[in-house]
Amino acid sequence: MDNFHSTLLFLLLLLLLPLLVSCSERQVYIVYFGEHSGEKTLQEIEENHHSYLLSVKETEEDAKSSLVYSYKRTINGFAALLTPHEASKLSKKEEVVSIFRSHPQKYSMHTTRSWEFAGVEEAIKPENMKKEDIWLKSRYGKDVIVGLLDNGVWPESKSFNDEGMGPIPKSWKGFCQTGDEFNWSHCNKKIIGARYYIKGYEAYYGPLNRTLDYHSPRDKDGHGTHTSSTAAGRIVNNISALGGFAAGTGSGGAPLARLAIYKVCWAVPGHGKEDGNTCFEEDMLAAIDDAVGDGVDVLSISIGTKNPQPFNQDGIAIGALHAIKRNVVVACSAGNSGPTPSTLSNPAPWIITVAASSVDRMFSSPVVLGNGIKLTGQTVTPYKLQKKLYPLVYAGQIVNPDVPQNISGQCLPGSLSPEKAKGKIVMCLRGNGTRVGKGMEVKRAGGTGFILGNSLANGDELAADAHILPATAVSYQNALKIMDYILHSAKPPTAYIVPGTTVLHTKPAPFMAAFSSRGPSTITPHILKPDITAPGLNILAAWSQASSPTKMDADKRVVNYNILSGTSMSCPHIAGAAALLKAIHPAWTTAAIRSALITSAGLINNQGNAITDASGNPADPFQFGGGHFRPSKAADPGLIYDASYQDYLAYLCSTGYKIIDPSFNCSEHALPPLNLNYPSLAIPQLRDTFTAVRTVTNVGSSRSIYFVSVKPPGGISVKIWPPILYFNRLGQKRTFTITVKVVSEIRGGLQKGKYGFGWYTWSDGIHNVRSPMAVSV
Repeated sequence: MDNFHSTLLFLLLLLLLPLLVSCSERQVYIVYFGEHSGEKTLQEIEENHHSYLLSVKETEEDAKSSLVYSYKRTINGFAALLTPHEASKLSKKEEVVSIFRSHPQKYSMHTTRSWEFAGVEEAIKPENMKKEDIWLKSRYGKDVIVGLLDNGVWPESKSFNDEGMGPIPKSWKGFCQTGDEFNWSHCNKKIIGARYYIKGYEAYYGPLNRTLDYHSPRDKDGHGTHTSSTAAGRIVNNISALGGFAAGTGSGGAPLARLAIYKVCWAVPGHGKEDGNTCFEEDMLAAIDDAVGDGVDVLSISIGTKNPQPFNQDGIAIGALHAIKRNVVVACSAGNSGPTPSTLSNPAPWIITVAASSVDRMFSSPVVLGNGIKLTGQTVTPYKLQKKLYPLVYAGQIVNPDVPQNISGQCLPGSLSPEKAKGKIVMCLRGNGTRVGKGMEVKRAGGTGFILGNSLANGDELAADAHILPATAVSYQNALKIMDYILHSAKPPTAYIVPGTTVLHTKPAPFMAAFSSRGPSTITPHILKPDITAPGLNILAAWSQASSPTKMDADKRVVNYNILSGTSMSCPHIAGAAALLKAIHPAWTTAAIRSALITSAGLINNQGNAITDASGNPADPFQFGGGHFRPSKAADPGLIYDASYQDYLAYLCSTGYKIIDPSFNCSEHALPPLNLNYPSLAIPQLRDTFTAVRTVTNVGSSRSIYFVSVKPPGGISVKIWPPILYFNRLGQKRTFTITVKVVSEIRGGLQKGKYGFGWYTWSDGIHNVRSPMAVSV
């Protein structure tokens, strides 16, 4: 071979080398078979999974060592270390429904006042007890088992005490797993089970760094403790955050429900605690498989991804479908990627997808400018300025020379000049970096105080943070006023930050949080998501003693309760409400509970006006679904839209997914997606006319008559037939059609691809069963 060809061959090998390496590199893949077929023991199921691995592995030892999890209680599948070539060979087997690679960091974790604001907490005070109180009806959610997939629990919190609770329900089959700083005694009659799942995490990152997290169900971060206590924490008197904020009596939604903890999220190596945790699908699937087998009634999963996957590649969706077959309610967070449209997580129609909104409480900390103007702000920092005016500067005026102009005002680490910041109040803008991290930078540079100005997207939504120096957050409009004062004041600008105080009954409330992810869903545009909204802005709940209120390494404070924002906080509100409904209506299906919550939700704020977004503009069902949750109304919804596991299989058939149950015949049962019996209606790209079918079940009065009323989307006509439904017994079903048509004479005025929103409501004079509609042309 001449030198030219030798050189060419060498170059080709160099080009092919990365491809050859990637083909041989082992990664975790999830191999999913759907439902278990026939009666098999757990050992037989695992042996069957092992046989599939043997079919693509060279040796018995290689097959055995590659297995990460064998899902065998409710889900049929396994997670294993495979090369892309091995995964491809397995995917060709007829029995395999889907096979997909686990994506590192694809998933992440997305209350004194909130339950009272939702109309649930009246029964805390004996003088307020009424026969219709949902807590009394449900006996405070007694003995319903709520499972939490999160990053563990701090069991010593008073929110998890078991004083006065009875024996653990006989239906419970789980256990208490021991590990770092966690033993069997940390479970009790409240926390009746705790497990952790780390094999997927360690397959990617290697052994856990135990200075970052506990190798056990114990929560080092705080997030899992917060969500658990929000859903089902005990009633605890005299709690507050940071020495006085949000003081009062705290409780979860179902204070006598039992808790089962499934730790699936872990600290990311090489990152600070404030950067959050990561959660691997193979670990979550194992947790859901165990949780359903353990006997949970409700699952709360405040975890999601910014890049939703098809259902056959979505670990949460797969696990949730198997859960609802066993009548386990699954509530999931919609995500924190708002206000951009089409950003929501967890869009599967068998999941309750939860958005986030505010409560009627603020932590007032105004800014007083040197010209006498006083502007509203919020904070929960306990640090205070001396009562005097301080020099005020905009961060962009005091940055180091090498900081790019487009980020100069955002107070990123190392950006501020200590010579120019010392002794001043610094105004920073939201954008890149964390809110608390910006205050850290101001303090590092010697600033005396810190004002965080909202961006246009954040509007009036103010996250109350536990800053480590005197600080407050202001709305977008107030940020503009402060900037105008700084840049155009005839005298050197000055300001004072008033110490924070808790203010109740603020208006308007609720409004939608700007961070809350929005529809339409990119995976299921024919299912209106999110389903509902619940409090998720500035929520007080229990906290881990191993984490500071800001999660920043430089913050050494320890608190029992902390204030957090996110759809992670709204999701356990719905899980808690579902537990109450389970206690009142144990025979209801998961679809019935979702229907009751959606159709009874509220659309009006405490000023009597329509719910708005964070900027004061009218909100719509792609932000709040059916509306703001009202658990007491949901306990008596009048009518429900029910759906079975088989209905979801029929829906999957019609949407092109390989069926997960070999006994189910798609050709006989395929159900058009728009005819899934959902309590809302979404029609993307309506061309002329479409007729959808719905069925309602009477759960109100035995003899009743319901009349329909319609508020159609603009440019659309909606006709419902029949317009009157007669019922003469409980449990009776009635079917109706919804014919949606583009009004021809104004078709040209409709903007293609844009959605219009409307409602249809069945009413018997007592119950108003309202369903949202979204239609695009």
